[in-house]
Amino acid sequence: MAKYRVGVIGCRGIGVRHASGLVGLSNAELVAGCDISETTLADFNDQWKDHWSNIALYTDHQEMLANEDLDIVTVATSDHRHADLVVNAANAGAKGIFCEKPMATNLADADRMLEAVERNGTILSIDHTRRWQPLWRHTKEEIVGRGEIGEVQYIIGTLNGSRAMLFRNGTHLVDAICYYADSDPEWVTAELEAGYEDYWEYRGDGGHEPKTEPAASGYIHFANGVRGYYAGGSKTTPGPKFRLEIVGTTGYVLIDNEKATIEREDGSQTVTAPAWEVEGIPAGVQELVHIVAEGGESSSSGRDGHKVVEIIIGFLESQRRDNGKVTIPGPR
Repeated sequence: MAKYRVGVIGCRGIGVRHASGLVGLSNAELVAGCDISETTLADFNDQWKDHWSNIALYTDHQEMLANEDLDIVTVATSDHRHADLVVNAANAGAKGIFCEKPMATNLADADRMLEAVERNGTILSIDHTRRWQPLWRHTKEEIVGRGEIGEVQYIIGTLNGSRAMLFRNGTHLVDAICYYADSDPEWVTAELEAGYEDYWEYRGDGGHEPKTEPAASGYIHFANGVRGYYAGGSKTTPGPKFRLEIVGTTGYVLIDNEKATIEREDGSQTVTAPAWEVEGIPAGVQELVHIVAEGGESSSSGRDGHKVVEIIIGFLESQRRDNGKVTIPGPR
């Protein structure tokens, strides 16, 4: 059996988790890793040498793409360094790309990423990880999707803690709201946390230092009538850090990273999701390999990721317009 050749760009912790999704797959092998740090590359090689003995190591991703004839590329670099890597991998012939969130930190980059993968017929998956976690997937498909709370009316997402940063963890919350709304965003309004009144474009450091990007409060109007409320911080709020309330006509769901319950007038019911052998990031990588091999659609596509960027940039534009209404997609 021919094996798909996989390369990882960004070989620290998250890149290691990308690679872990390949373990045990009969139709894929890790053949290359790229990172700007040779120490990180050496550690990455040590981590995986017992599984793949001939991993080629690069400090230049273009050299890796030119030399290795990769079928699948994963991107695990800083938040603001995804666009060129995805575009170059698609242009180099990659059949599938698994890219960390957020897809991009501005709409121009998100646009050119989407254009490149669609022009080249490349499958792009964006790592909004909850889409590959059994509790969140089961609640979406078997509870909300099957009408257990009636017709969804509105969704309240809450992000707390010192890292309630709009582009870092906020991208997960925006995506979770979109996931359950199951519709296209039409317009937004927002207000950024105090001290960020003139934060109208991304000025972060790739997701490392919380003070480089704001928390936010926002409203998302979806085409199907669902309303989304994003309560993101401030960064002095206490944990737990992440939860969602999905309100329907006959009940509502409360879900966080540990549990979910259905609340109705006649009482509360715990949601029990089936166990998966692999979940989260490794499951996302495995899904991409499966789609490349057999066809299908990503659970977290490039277009899904693009919607999230549209909303986040819309929040910044709303702040610039004195917290006014911004039609989606907003200005480039």
